[in-house]
Amino acid sequence: MSRAVPFGALLRSEWTRLRSVRATWWCTTIYLLVVGGSGWLAAASTDTSARADIAVQTALTGFGFGQLVLVVLGVLTVTGEFASGIVLVSFTAVPRRTRLLLARTVVVTAWCLLLSVVLVVVCALAARTLTAVPGGVQPADPAVLRTLGLQVGAAGLVAVLSVALGAVLRSTAGAVGIGTALVFVLPPALALAGGTTASRISQGLPALRVGEDAFLAVATPWPVGMAIVAAWAVGVWVLGALLLERRDV
Repeated sequence: MSRAVPFGALLRSEWTRLRSVRATWWCTTIYLLVVGGSGWLAAASTDTSARADIAVQTALTGFGFGQLVLVVLGVLTVTGEFASGIVLVSFTAVPRRTRLLLARTVVVTAWCLLLSVVLVVVCALAARTLTAVPGGVQPADPAVLRTLGLQVGAAGLVAVLSVALGAVLRSTAGAVGIGTALVFVLPPALALAGGTTASRISQGLPALRVGEDAFLAVATPWPVGMAIVAAWAVGVWVLGALLLERRDV
């Protein structure tokens, strides 16, 4: 009876696969340029701010669009294998497909978190350098740290949700389209539609977050908003794991 592949070996294999795909580096480059560049532009266009956390959140605006790149990256890490047929080799090597999906999710999410940590530092530096704030933007300010931490956490949850959508749908176009609709198109569209029902539906969708705020969607307290995104990410991931185990291929 063959032994299961150690989880550490799975993680190393998934990292090798992730960094060997050209799309990973295209997405990484676009993510860094969009978020980093927008951060400096936003900070440069904001002469003064009443509070440091507000100045920092303004500099984080680029994350509202940049997280869409994470949707594409997360989806491609799963659907790319189905499109090429290499997924059969992966399933043969790792019969427990949930373990494979978990390893892939960990690696992709870790990469997205690392990039996001770098970018929140860049954006905070932009706010500190270009925006006048009473007392300045202090890195140890709890309000600033909370805003930066929430942004990194939101990006990580988007990565998990995107990998999960890829596992559920197996189609790059379908998963990217539904992912974009869920996090970017429907929340603001429903917010603009007005009415109690539309607003509640908007609040229940995994809208992109910029610091503590929903991006272009109906406002929610940050604990509620983050919990909603987390619930979607976990729920869709579990569905994806179940479907991977039950489908023939």
